[in-house]
Amino acid sequence: MSLTLAAVGAVVAALFDTSIAPYLRIGGAQPDLVLVFAVIWTIVVGFEGGLTWAFVGGLLIDLLAPRPLGSTAFALLLTVGAVALGGRVVTRGRYVRPVIAVLFGSLMYTSLYLLITRALRGPVPLGEGLAAMVPTALFDAAIGAIVGPLVVRLHARQAERDRVDW
Repeated sequence: MSLTLAAVGAVVAALFDTSIAPYLRIGGAQPDLVLVFAVIWTIVVGFEGGLTWAFVGGLLIDLLAPRPLGSTAFALLLTVGAVALGGRVVTRGRYVRPVIAVLFGSLMYTSLYLLITRALRGPVPLGEGLAAMVPTALFDAAIGAIVGPLVVRLHARQAERDRVDW
């Protein structure tokens, strides 16, 4: 059930990412909703669901936007893997950990995506991508600060309900 929910959520987030997110720009920064939810899911719920978010959402973004097929999914998968490794090292801060992971994950994803796009399409003006990297990471972290604690609390409530009471 958890992986199915992650796949459906990735489809919805990818649709929002390609249709509504361009209108939410603030100073050149645009939110990456698939990235935010994939990182939060990886940190709070589990690695497999985060991979599902990254793969399904990344492929759908590649299909809907004019991007090389698989480039977004590949960058998201690498980012989710790095976040999962970092999440195992840091065990404190149940509510802060997803926000910090989204901040660093966003910086890593943008760097990887620029590198992949540059390798596949040829020279890309690096100034455009690098100039929006920090504002986009801060915008994603702000969304993560709103969504992250909610997901942590909902997951904790679900775990309490599923726990056997002796």
